[in-house]
Amino acid sequence: MQLELGLKPDQTARFPPFSESQMNDQASSNPAENPLRAYFDRNPGRLMYKWEHYFDVYHRHFERFRGQACTIVEIGVFHGGSLQMWRDYLGPQARVVGVDINPRLSDLGEPGIEIIIGDQGDRAFLRQLAKQVGPIDILLDDGGHLMHQQITTVEELYGNVKPDGVILVEDTHTSYWREFGGGLRASYSFMEFAKRLVDELNAWHSRDPNSLSPGVFTQSARSMHFYDSIVVIEKGAHPKPTARMTGTPSFPLDQPVNEVLQKT
Repeated sequence: MQLELGLKPDQTARFPPFSESQMNDQASSNPAENPLRAYFDRNPGRLMYKWEHYFDVYHRHFERFRGQACTIVEIGVFHGGSLQMWRDYLGPQARVVGVDINPRLSDLGEPGIEIIIGDQGDRAFLRQLAKQVGPIDILLDDGGHLMHQQITTVEELYGNVKPDGVILVEDTHTSYWREFGGGLRASYSFMEFAKRLVDELNAWHSRDPNSLSPGVFTQSARSMHFYDSIVVIEKGAHPKPTARMTGTPSFPLDQPVNEVLQKT
């Protein structure tokens, strides 16, 4: 029989509840297995403030850059602790750049760590930042968390992220907070912006080019990942997908095998 979810646009899907044991299985990783979590727990440097489930996401998407010559740009400096963590995690070859609107944070620069002062919501500043920093391997937005700031940052710096780079926007729960310019399913929130990028990611399969056709994002983004309060974009060449068959047919090829089964 054919399964139909039958959800209306304003409805939420319902799933069986998690048991307590299943929830425990989903707990954060062992610090011994995640060097970022281990660093945070023993923090020998400046102050940091992080949601604990973020470290697994960081490690999953940033591990491939460890020990490599790379550039990470983190928007939002706070006390400078995370900049020191990235330096320790990525290694001495890494260039760590912190961006913040607060001028007094310029004093937090140190060998291997640069501080640039500016407003992430200002497109002119972001364009100047792109010229100043050059190609970016990791772009991490932990800045002001306002909707226009997050959207503007991705729009303006996407092209500056290397073809195999990664963009991570965190604290996206502010998309549901009206005081940050958000609201559930508000068309102007960062989460709704990200959902529209999912359409762009799949645009090769559109059968209505007047409403959706492959563009720059389609051809340069390999994947998107949604986590609690984090959206990740993994860049990579994304040509038009192809499909083919291999193996011996089990039925004549002119006999459909995916037809909808009729009730008897």
